[in-house]
Amino acid sequence: MRDVAIIGVSQTKFGELWDSSFSQIITEAGVAAVEDANIQGDDLDAMFVGNMTSGLFIQQEHIASLIADHTGFNPIPSTRVEAACASGGLALRQGIMAVASGYYDTVISAGVEKMTDVVDATDAIAAASDQEWEAKIGANFPSLYAMMARRHMYEYGTTREQLAMMSVISHDNASKNPRAQFPFKITVDQVLNSTKVADPLRLLDCSPITDGAAAIILCPAEDAKKYTDTPIYVKASTQASGTIALHDRKDITTIDSTKIAAKKAFEMANITNKDIDALEVHDCFSINGILAIEDLGFVKKGEGGKAVEEGMTQLDGEIPVNPSGGLKARGHPLGATGIAQVAEIVWQLRGEAGKRQIEGAEVGMTQNIGGTGGTAAIHILSR
Repeated sequence: MRDVAIIGVSQTKFGELWDSSFSQIITEAGVAAVEDANIQGDDLDAMFVGNMTSGLFIQQEHIASLIADHTGFNPIPSTRVEAACASGGLALRQGIMAVASGYYDTVISAGVEKMTDVVDATDAIAAASDQEWEAKIGANFPSLYAMMARRHMYEYGTTREQLAMMSVISHDNASKNPRAQFPFKITVDQVLNSTKVADPLRLLDCSPITDGAAAIILCPAEDAKKYTDTPIYVKASTQASGTIALHDRKDITTIDSTKIAAKKAFEMANITNKDIDALEVHDCFSINGILAIEDLGFVKKGEGGKAVEEGMTQLDGEIPVNPSGGLKARGHPLGATGIAQVAEIVWQLRGEAGKRQIEGAEVGMTQNIGGTGGTAAIHILSR
C-alpha cells in the first residue's frame, strides 16, 4: 500500500445559495481544488463524490455522471458515495484507498448538497434514521439528539449552559471564517433564549440547513512535491458502523462507531490523542460536539461539558475543536461536511487559516458521522 498525500483543497461559501444550482456549486469546488493542486482536469484518474440525497432535495439522481459532465472532467469514472451525513468522509476514504492501492494515481474526492430547494428539509434528513422504528413514528434528528442530551445531563450532570458554550465557541471560530454560513458571535444567553426545538435543545444548539460543496485532490505521497511545496499526508483513514436506531444501543450517550474508528486511526497513525493539534468534529447538535471529544478519548466519559466550559476546546485551548466553526456555524451541507472538515485541517497544517490559525499545528484529526452514529469516518493528517 502506498502512502497518500493531499495536494489540493477547496470549499465554496456555505449557506443558502439561492443564486447557484447544484451543478454550479460542485463545479466551483472541483475546479478550485484542481487549481489549488496545480494540475489539469485531464490529470485526474477518478472521482468519488459524497452526497446524501439529491433525489429528495433536488429531484436528481445519477449525480456521479452529472457532476463529471458539468465539471468538464468526462470521461473519468465518477462514483457517488452515500452514508448519510458521513457521505463526504467516506468519499474521501474511497479516494484514499484507490490511490493507496495503486489502482489510480490522481483522484478527486468531493462532497455536495443543495438542501434549500425544498420547502421543508426535515423529512429528507430523517431518511437517514431508522424508518421503521424512528422516522415513521415521528422521531427526527433534533428529537433523537435531544434524548441523547437529556440522558447525558442525567448521567453526568452536564448543564444546559455547557451545551450552549459548545455553540458559542463554534460561532466565535466561524466569525473568523469567510466561508462560514454564520460568521458571527453569539452568547450563552442567546442560545438559552432561542426557540425551543426539542427539549433541551434550542435553535442555536442545532446545525442549519445548508448548500455547499468541497473537494480534495489526492496523489501518491512520493509524487506530492511535484505539485506543491506544502503537501499534507494522510496518516490514517478508518471507518466503523454502529446501530442506526438509537434504541438498539447499550448506552445512548456513547457513539461506539466513533470510539472504534478512532482507536483504529490512532493505531494506524502510531500516535495518541496528545499528538493532535487541531480537531474537527461532527457537531450537528451541541451535544454531539461534547460526545465527540469524549468518544475520541480527549476527555473521560461525562467530562465533555466541563471541558468545554473550562475553555479546553477554544482556539487557544488544550485541544482546539472546530476552528472552522463546525457544522453549527460553518454550516452542514450533508454530503460536503466530511470533505470540508478535512479541508479545514489542511489549511491549518499549511498555516493558511488566517485569523483562526492554530499556532504550530502539525497534526490534525476529523470525525464525520452519519445519522446518530450508524457510520463514523475518522481521518488523521500530518505535515
